[in-house]
Amino acid sequence: MNTTSSVKQTMTEGLEKALNSSAHEAERARRYGQQALDQAEEQLHEARESIDPMIHKLSAQAQRLARQSMNMATEASQRAQESLSHYADATGRYVARQPLRSVLIAAGVGAALALLLAATRSNKNKTR
Repeated sequence: MNTTSSVKQTMTEGLEKALNSSAHEAERARRYGQQALDQAEEQLHEARESIDPMIHKLSAQAQRLARQSMNMATEASQRAQESLSHYADATGRYVARQPLRSVLIAAGVGAALALLLAATRSNKNKTR
């Protein structure tokens, strides 16, 4: 029982870290988009008096595209968070229903990662 709780907790923590990372990256993308939009608006304001009306139209289209991109990034982040939450719940249910199998899967994945890490370190030592 304790091992099942530990595996479930480890898997939940991993999924929470992934979810937090996704949220952090979405926030960074939003800030970057906002900075780009602010810069575009500032440049547009400075150049308005000497710019041809067609340039005004193109600038407005660029701003709309930037806003659409920011909205799409926000929506993608929300979908990713919902998906990660769904998978975290599904993983928790699976661990609760199949504790032994979950432990065996976790052990197999851990062993595979350990072998991969050992092989990588071995290759680095050979190339030096």
